[in-house]
Amino acid sequence: MTIFPMFAAYNAWANRLLYDAAAALTDEQYRADRGAYFRSVHGTLNHLLVADLLWMRRFTGEGEAPDRLDAIVHDDLGSLRLARDREDERIATFVAGLDEAALGRLLSYRRVSAPESVTQPLGPALFHFFNHQTHHRGQVHALLTGLVSRAPSLDLLFFQRETGIGMA
Repeated sequence: MTIFPMFAAYNAWANRLLYDAAAALTDEQYRADRGAYFRSVHGTLNHLLVADLLWMRRFTGEGEAPDRLDAIVHDDLGSLRLARDREDERIATFVAGLDEAALGRLLSYRRVSAPESVTQPLGPALFHFFNHQTHHRGQVHALLTGLVSRAPSLDLLFFQRETGIGMA
């Protein structure tokens, strides 16, 4: 067994908390340009889904693959959340089927933001995949902190304590 099923479960847990907090915002707050790289809570949540769609397409050869990192794949929070939940399930299913041999297989892809091709083992690409999600969730967390009295705690330890996953 690899560590990736825990990361997939954590990813879905943290996304649920963020989406719950985003649902408490007004539409104006949700869409306001707050100076983040993807401008707003809306833009950053869309980017997270876009990146996951791109990576999962690279990993599995299936699914849509937006051609821009700042694409708005869903313009309303409700449909974005449904798509996020579906993608989190797809991620969990994918990583649950991986073994050590699969993690060592080479993955080749072309970057969206640059023309060069990249080849690397699947395992390190998955570490980047989950780290990228954490990075941008941190940005959403910072945006929420400026908009609501208390943004949710997203620490991996809180997830582990709540679920028991990774505590043994």
